[in-house]
Amino acid sequence: MELKLSVFCEAARDRPDGRLDVIGIFDELLAPAFPAVQERMTVVFVMEWGGDEAGDQPFRADLVHESGRKILGLDGHTVVHPPGKGRAMTKLVQPLEKVVFPAAGRYHFELFAGGSMMEVAAITLKETPPE
Repeated sequence: MELKLSVFCEAARDRPDGRLDVIGIFDELLAPAFPAVQERMTVVFVMEWGGDEAGDQPFRADLVHESGRKILGLDGHTVVHPPGKGRAMTKLVQPLEKVVFPAAGRYHFELFAGGSMMEVAAITLKETPPE
């Protein structure tokens, strides 16, 4: 499995022609205090699979603070079809609501898929500076 894209954004949608519309990509959020709640956001992962990975493929994505504290997890699976003439792609578009960030700092997803783990889709939370 090769990760092709991983982002935080406002919204995303898969189109009938196979393309993906991604709106409002960001990698930083400001909050007046912590814990902070992000009402809505979306995370997108696009994975390309090899021909030998056809079939049911489980995956897990954990959102982790730089301290190592896990704040949320996503579990699922995808069916990877043999690539044929094209590529075997999985597009995960996951809307998230009311995500609680307990502290300022860097957060990232740890994506477990295709027998490996990788750090993806990083975001930094900062406290809004006083006026």
